[in-house]
Amino acid sequence: MAVLYDEVADAVAADVTAGRVPLVLSGDCTTSLGVVAGLQRAGLDPALVWFDGHGDVQTPETSASGYLGGMPVRQLVGGADRTVAERIGLRVVPEPDVLLVDARDLDPPEEAYLATSAIRRVPVANLGTGLPPHRPVYLHLDVDVVDARDLPGLLFPVPDGPRLPAVAAAVRQVLASCEVVAIGLACTWRSGSGADRAVAELVRELTAGT
Repeated sequence: MAVLYDEVADAVAADVTAGRVPLVLSGDCTTSLGVVAGLQRAGLDPALVWFDGHGDVQTPETSASGYLGGMPVRQLVGGADRTVAERIGLRVVPEPDVLLVDARDLDPPEEAYLATSAIRRVPVANLGTGLPPHRPVYLHLDVDVVDARDLPGLLFPVPDGPRLPAVAAAVRQVLASCEVVAIGLACTWRSGSGADRAVAELVRELTAGT
């Protein structure tokens, strides 16, 4: 992972240095480690606006599944396993610089951590109250933030969430209000499910703002 994410970091840093806003598509939220490391290599210290149906603040000790995709926010703020982060030179992102959007499906250890953490958490509908307008921002979008009714075939669906138009509107709000310097899109769905067609609309929203 460190080898792969070192390459991601180099590519992101090159894009940012050239004045471009990289859009990184991957099947796992852990790729964000490489994206943020790349922004730091380009001389930026970004705030994070993190859309996700989950909290992604597990550690190897708290996770019942051991799934690494449930840990990247915790890794970015200096917790969980730091092996990859240290090997790619990723500096710790301060907890107050992280805005967790939605995260409606939390395990008890995640609830306990966020209750005392300085990470801020808002629902999609109240996004405007927490945006950092005067900071470079890494916009991360895990498509499972969208209600599972609108994205069939998600590997980790979360019911009772915001519908696709609401998420698209929130993405537009971030792009209009913040200095977005990189975008990560995590797409975890079953091949042939049709989710790709729905996500294509989100990709159009993202690229229209870059």
